[in-house]
Order: sequence, then structure tokens, then C-alpha cells
Amino acid sequence: MVKHTGRPGYLQIADDLREQIRGGALALGTPLPSTAQLAEQYGASLSVVKMAVGILRNEGLVVGQQGKGVFVREDAAPAPPPADEITEIRLTLRELSERLAKVEAELSDRR
Repeated sequence: MVKHTGRPGYLQIADDLREQIRGGALALGTPLPSTAQLAEQYGASLSVVKMAVGILRNEGLVVGQQGKGVFVREDAAPAPPPADEITEIRLTLRELSERLAKVEAELSDRR
């Protein structure tokens, strides 16, 4: 279901489908549900679903076959996270490392 978070619905749907592909819920070579089924599942319009699937096509995760549907690519490789996400992860790791060092220092002082 698309949530009212301020993030466009097509991006939310693309994120969810991408996670299903990476997590194996949508296996390589299997078809995605039809556009109508996805629209019903996510409570979105057909055009929003088509935009989400278009993103996955551009990322190379799915491929359309005329008259057959859209399939998870057999050779779909997980895309690396966006640069801004990597930066956020690095900052979080740095913060956690600093916090862990403080906790370890406090524990060693108590001994």
C-alpha cells in the first residue's frame, strides 16, 4: 500500500518491488504481477505502477516481453546504493564507532 509520506507513490512501489527482487520473493526469471494486479495491491493508479516498473526497467532489474509481461531479469544484479545513501551509512557507522569507543572506555574505567 502506498503511504502518504511525501515520497511519490511510484518511488515507494519501485522500492518495494526492488526489495522483493533482491530478497528473492520475486525470483529471477519470474513474471511480475500484472499492472492491474499491482495497482490493486498498492492502491495506486495504473500510471503510477507503470512509472514504478519503468524505474526497474531503467535499473536493469526487469525486462518486458511483448504480449507476455514483465519479468525479473535472469542476470539482474543488485544495483549499488545511491551515493547519498552510502554517505549516510558512513556517517552512521562513524557515529556508532565513536559511541562504542565511549562505552568501552567507560567500561574499562569501571574495572
